[in-house]
Amino acid sequence: MLRRDAHPALHAAPRAVLVGITYAGTRRGCGELRGPINDVKCMRQLLCQRFCFPSDCIIMLTDDQKDPFRLPTKDNIRMAMQWLVQGCSYGDSLVFHFSGLGAQVPDEDGDEADGYDEAICPMDSFQKGPILDDEINEAMVRPLVHGAKLHAVVDACHSATVLDLPFLCHMSRSGNWQWEDHRPPSGACKGTSGGQAVLISGYSDGKSKFSVNPEACASVGAMTHSFIKAVECEPRGVTYGRLLTTMKAIMTNGGGSCDLQGPIGAPVRKVANFSGVQETNLSSSEMFDIYRKPFAL
Repeated sequence: MLRRDAHPALHAAPRAVLVGITYAGTRRGCGELRGPINDVKCMRQLLCQRFCFPSDCIIMLTDDQKDPFRLPTKDNIRMAMQWLVQGCSYGDSLVFHFSGLGAQVPDEDGDEADGYDEAICPMDSFQKGPILDDEINEAMVRPLVHGAKLHAVVDACHSATVLDLPFLCHMSRSGNWQWEDHRPPSGACKGTSGGQAVLISGYSDGKSKFSVNPEACASVGAMTHSFIKAVECEPRGVTYGRLLTTMKAIMTNGGGSCDLQGPIGAPVRKVANFSGVQETNLSSSEMFDIYRKPFAL
């Protein structure tokens, strides 16, 4: 049984769950990922400095922790997701960030058009299995009430629809962002209870061109890096469309210079595309004008 007092008390303020997993010592013959723990530290820096999130309202789960209740195990991630949305109300701003491995598994309930569920992999997923998009949707999307907003940023392969949200926005061949209806063929409800959920992730075929073995220099994931850098270089009130376009440009340019702000960003020198992300995507519980709606946490 997890210790419930390991998480901060709920109150009406922004709050976030940040998960970074290197899988050190768990991926036999595959090496560990370089970047996820730095991703979490950089994301925390962004939330605190740019968006004024209280530091005591941010839970960090990383596999370098000494506290067993702060390790990104399947049980701890489940508990953290529950904490994030529990008692949410009008005006709440919630953030979920995951940096690690993603997966696809055969769909067993008929709610996936391609026949596969997307999933995130906890540090003990090789023993206990991944967390499927169905469960993530049930845990963090369905409880969102009117006026509550969840932003998720997922840096993992197979993550484009990992919140199982009904609408997907991606860039067309003509260079415009456009929506696609991804409501499940089964008719299952994947929306909120009146709030809004937005996922910023990336398309990936899971075949990274970059090494994921340990390297001498500190790294950050390409997806996380492009998000943070785009937020930092764009003015406040930037639209979702502009933010995604800037992220895409950063990804296309191989990450550019790794000049993240703050004491955490300073020692980071390498962008590692461990998730093999090729395109930036956005999915949402509802469609909106991506060129007019301002991005805000």
